[in-house]
Amino acid sequence: DSMNDQSTATMQSPSAPEAPAWHAMDLEQVRQRIEAGEKGLSEQEAAARLDRYGPNLLMRETMEGPLAILIRQVTSPLVYVLIAAGIAAFFMAEVIDGAVVLGVVVLNTIIGFVQEYRANKAIEALTKMVPELTTVLRDGKQRDVPVTELVPGDVVILETGDKIPADLRLFQARNFRADEAALTGESVPVSKNTEPVEADEVVGDRACMAYGGTLVTNGTARGLVVATGGATELGRISQMLEQTRSIETPLTRNIAILGKWLTVAILAVAAVFLVVGLLRGYPVADAALVAIGVAVAAIPEGLPAVITISLAIGVQRMARRRAIVRRLPAVETLGSTTIICSDKTGTLTRNEMTVTRLWTPSGQWELSGVGYAPEGELSSDGQVLDEAPEPVRRMLLAGLLCNDSTLWHDEQDGWRINGDPTEAALVVAAAKLGLDPQTLREEHRRIDLVPFESERKFMATLHGDGDGSVIYIKGAPDVLFQRAASGPDGEPLDEDRFHQAVDDMARQGQRVLAMARLRVDRRLEAVEEEDVAEGLEILGLTGMIDPPREEAIRAIAACHEAGITVKMITGDHPVTAMAIARELDLVEDGAEAVTGRDLGHMDDAALDEKAMASNVFARVAPEHKLRLVESLQRQGQIVAMTGDGVNDAPALKRADIGVAMGITGTAVSKESAAIVLTDDNFATIEAAVEEGRRVFDNLVKALAFMLPTNLGQALTLLVAVATFPIMVLNGAAGGGGGGGGGAEGEQIVPLLPILPAQILWVNLVVTAALALPLAFEQMEPDVMRRPPRRPDKPILDLFILWRVVLIGTMMTAGAVGLFLYRYHADLPAEPTQQQIESAMSLGQTMAVTTLMFFQIFYTVTCRSLRGSVLKLGIFSNPYVFVGIVTTLLLQAAFVYAPVMNTLFRTSPLDAIDLLWALLLGLVVLPVIAVEKAIRRRHRLAV
Repeated sequence: DSMNDQSTATMQSPSAPEAPAWHAMDLEQVRQRIEAGEKGLSEQEAAARLDRYGPNLLMRETMEGPLAILIRQVTSPLVYVLIAAGIAAFFMAEVIDGAVVLGVVVLNTIIGFVQEYRANKAIEALTKMVPELTTVLRDGKQRDVPVTELVPGDVVILETGDKIPADLRLFQARNFRADEAALTGESVPVSKNTEPVEADEVVGDRACMAYGGTLVTNGTARGLVVATGGATELGRISQMLEQTRSIETPLTRNIAILGKWLTVAILAVAAVFLVVGLLRGYPVADAALVAIGVAVAAIPEGLPAVITISLAIGVQRMARRRAIVRRLPAVETLGSTTIICSDKTGTLTRNEMTVTRLWTPSGQWELSGVGYAPEGELSSDGQVLDEAPEPVRRMLLAGLLCNDSTLWHDEQDGWRINGDPTEAALVVAAAKLGLDPQTLREEHRRIDLVPFESERKFMATLHGDGDGSVIYIKGAPDVLFQRAASGPDGEPLDEDRFHQAVDDMARQGQRVLAMARLRVDRRLEAVEEEDVAEGLEILGLTGMIDPPREEAIRAIAACHEAGITVKMITGDHPVTAMAIARELDLVEDGAEAVTGRDLGHMDDAALDEKAMASNVFARVAPEHKLRLVESLQRQGQIVAMTGDGVNDAPALKRADIGVAMGITGTAVSKESAAIVLTDDNFATIEAAVEEGRRVFDNLVKALAFMLPTNLGQALTLLVAVATFPIMVLNGAAGGGGGGGGGAEGEQIVPLLPILPAQILWVNLVVTAALALPLAFEQMEPDVMRRPPRRPDKPILDLFILWRVVLIGTMMTAGAVGLFLYRYHADLPAEPTQQQIESAMSLGQTMAVTTLMFFQIFYTVTCRSLRGSVLKLGIFSNPYVFVGIVTTLLLQAAFVYAPVMNTLFRTSPLDAIDLLWALLLGLVVLPVIAVEKAIRRRHRLAV
């Protein structure tokens, strides 16, 4: 439970009528329904509506308190057993035992509390996505009002740079574009108009709507507020986020199952020990002490620390690979992932529009280079050209001059742009071919322009041309073709070739722009839309695309080899999505994208089938993404979901592992995710998957190393209680020794090979010093050639159980054998109590030292559970040798330091004793080597 990081933040929306399809109504219907006009509301009516609808806020309830989080850390069966054992030890006057056990509980509780206290702040981040003030019409006059006082029916006035404060139905729009990436995932700003659309259109295609939380990038607009607060699209997503619950990771589920089984087993074994001890004549106090010892021996006290430290090391390694982990279990979850649902823009692609195809009536060319760096080569039919042909230069000059974007170089960040990415791609293309933007813009100074508007679908700029003028136009191919008279210099324009070129580029998912010019034989001082209604010379076409990252192509191939399916879920258009998917090798020939509209008409059964069969989903809304994740999870998949927008937040939270973009991601998406990528790159996800698999491998190694020691100690006590003789001494023969009374004047001394305090020494000190270095172990060579671990596969599988039994039995035999050897070596025929206690102390020290040597040699074999350690490199993990040296030094203190002799009732050993313990520990090396060889020969899985 301590590993869960689930927020209890919830959201509350103001009461409002159920939202109709505003985007499907004409303006008159909207005005009648909202009971408001283009001049806005009166102050009196606005106040009344504020009382009716509530403030324009996304509200939330109080977060879960620290006390509740703290209590949850100790609600674990294993913790209950530890607490009970610690308290019982105090009652038995075993202060050291009790203090150490309860200290472990306190440490684990603190670690879990600190981790979980970092509550999910996604809802709080949502409230910051609206501005503080906005401009509205009240009583027919413009005024700035707090956004919280905005109500349905208000008229909002928007300009470039404004953040939209609520959901608006636009009734005026001039050259108006909005960046809706946070809501839709659309890679470029969207042009807006006032015309209604179909009722079932997804958010990204509702051109007559402006949504709260998005940004105005160009132009001006006016719109009627149709939804505020929780009734907005942003509020609807926030409510989905509230209702979406994080799920347990595979690791936390497995650890919880392991804890329950261990608890049951420990309690059962402790009870058996208590009964056996009493039946054999042990005093109640000694029988109880043995039962406590068994419980302490069987519980892997160091396991929570090893898990936490292993995950923390994974966090550090992922940070070096540009993945910031916000929740520790997420480290391992990525390694278990079976499906990665990835956004397209910026994750699989560069998020930098690039011109790749050029067409003029005289030919076509390819332009290499990606991104905004003006570096690339022009080629035709595979032949690189030293110089751009005149038709190409003429077309790119038009694209450069009929353009508001600029390209500049930053010493730290490299080449950057200001303005629209599509226009910037034309500037870069011109620069690649030697056209200097600044020089040419000074030579051909702009006199006037017709700005781009979604209604007209083109932009025109006026420039001087000797005694005359020239107008350059760029825009949608079909619009410019309708206004065209010819090709360049009056050449005939082949209509079929023109449209064929447009279709070829569009099928490849390219954004196609046409370039044209109109030469006028007189000087013009202004240009109007009517001036370019006819007579244009079509100069050519440019095809541009947001190209896939080269590293993403390699990363997807690595994921496929690792048995991980990659699915693209994007807000972009299906054609663009499929073109990129083909380049990334995500789809086979003949495959088609599934749209959000398609998903909206599917029931759960149809969705389950389509979710598994298809790899590209386009034009999807937030609820579609969430349903896709839930569908895949229903079918037993471990799903990683990437995203950067508010629309991704519910799916990010629901996924087994949410991955947000650190550069382009919104605060909401980052707070909803478990991992944030600092470079927004899919290749980083693949690297994180590698790291997750390495972390899980190392956790299994730690388990395979630690649990046999617990079994070995418990079996050692079982053998002693069941078979060792009970010493009954005359009470006058010596002082106390912790035994119980028998008949008057007699003292019973149980013969135990290891004491509870010594068990804790082995579990917490020796074991931890050797287990923790395994967390630093290098990646296994085949880590990305294995299929994902089955989600239902228990962490304590048959392999671990076999190793526990094999090594635990060997440890028991060694510890019991050398205890008996050392105990009887110097014991006279009729010993005193003092001699018995001295012999027991020597034997117990011998047993603990034997266990220590077993662990040292066994930890070397655990560096790889599949193959030879030599393949990893003997010195590839120096921490193992640090752990071994540390263990030897600690054990030397345990054996020879007087204070440790007093605390743990140990005695110094001679060289022969140490040699016997060393030789017996060495036996584990050939045994495990043979076992690995058998497993490899029979191809038995680990």
